[in-house]
Amino acid sequence: MVPQPIPEELRRFVLTSIASVPHLEALLLLRSGAQQDWTTQVVAERLYIGDKLAAALLADLSRAGMTVTLRRAGSEPVFRYQPATAALGQVIDALADLYARRLVDVTHLIHSKLDRKAQQFADAFTWRKES
Repeated sequence: MVPQPIPEELRRFVLTSIASVPHLEALLLLRSGAQQDWTTQVVAERLYIGDKLAAALLADLSRAGMTVTLRRAGSEPVFRYQPATAALGQVIDALADLYARRLVDVTHLIHSKLDRKAQQFADAFTWRKES
């Protein structure tokens, strides 16, 4: 049985809003514990990545309106899953469901975007013979 194509809305969301697989993994981790506050260190440990990368991922997700950053006096910022709109939350829910069922397809889609960007960058430096 051939799997159905990824729905266009989710495809567009992944291509425009999910920068990398670690971004998606961080988003889904926070979503799985939506009522808890997440520190950079805990996210780094759960995703087996460095603290700096975890901080960058969380900052990116906050800027994109998928999480919020809570600042507490005298302590590091903490993050919580909180999509900016209900519609964004629904798209993320649908993506989480799709990722659970078709992890390889979703990761290939994310990587295809990165491959295209790398190719565009490489093409910018391709020597062209002038006519």
